[in-house]
Amino acid sequence: MALLMTATATEEPEMSRAKAWLIASRPQTLPAAAAPVIVGVGLAYDAGLFSVWPALAALVGAMLIQIGTNFANDYYDAVKGVDSEDRQGFTRVTNSGLIPAEQVKRAMVLTFAAALVVGTYLVYVGGLPILVIGLASLLSGYAYAGGPFPLGSHGLGDLFVFVFFGVIAVVGTFYVQAADLLAAPLAMTIPEGTITTTAVLASLPIAGISTNILVVNNVRDLETDRKAGKRSLAVILGYRWSRVEFVALLSLAYAVPAYFAVSGEFGPAILLPLATLPYAWLITHTMLTRTDGEALNPALEQTGKLLAGFAVLFALGMVI
Repeated sequence: MALLMTATATEEPEMSRAKAWLIASRPQTLPAAAAPVIVGVGLAYDAGLFSVWPALAALVGAMLIQIGTNFANDYYDAVKGVDSEDRQGFTRVTNSGLIPAEQVKRAMVLTFAAALVVGTYLVYVGGLPILVIGLASLLSGYAYAGGPFPLGSHGLGDLFVFVFFGVIAVVGTFYVQAADLLAAPLAMTIPEGTITTTAVLASLPIAGISTNILVVNNVRDLETDRKAGKRSLAVILGYRWSRVEFVALLSLAYAVPAYFAVSGEFGPAILLPLATLPYAWLITHTMLTRTDGEALNPALEQTGKLLAGFAVLFALGMVI
């Protein structure tokens, strides 16, 4: 605090610049990158396949793809005129002029390039399947808001998040750890025992809650997106069915631990994520009754916290 109070006038723009880049990276969305890795590690530990370096690389790579996607969304929504003064969401650095558009675009490219560098190690561990998945993840991260057919503007953003930040992220994290212990490097096919039905099922809660982060975001922006010609899934569905989507995805998330407990796949500790149900209800009540940014901006952050809490308890239940 004392350092901030004694900062000179020449230092203030630099501090403001650092804060602007922090805003651009959208740290409130990073649970969507960390949560699948946490669950993937829990799965691998339960199966006796935990491997620290592939798990760490998966975490770093996922966060870089998330941040790169955030930069792309910030940049392309601004240059395409999707963002406007009526928008109720968090500050967009390109549209607000905090950071020049070309610098945000350059940051996007460099972040995706860094993810590609991290991915080379994962390709060495996991072989051709990880190369395909990694390139698809990078391409989709760019295509969410950029390119000739931006996914987020054609109702495909929710599917993108569900698949890449849910199913593929969890299963992929389990896969690289299992491949590191069960297979030779640079495998050309999927080694036996590296992808399991349990891993696919365990990915569904993370996929559902991660997608709900986007659902909250798009419900909040529904009117401004519609005016700008951006056809998010919320614009296509409207408020009522977007809320149905939110509840359905949340129901899916809590059904999976119950299924695991009933089937005997895991012990009773797998039900630990149910402790987050009261918090989930608070968010759901907001989603069912409000459409304004004043309520949905906090709900967006709360959904990210719900995802993180659910993932930690889910993984802990697997380990126990």
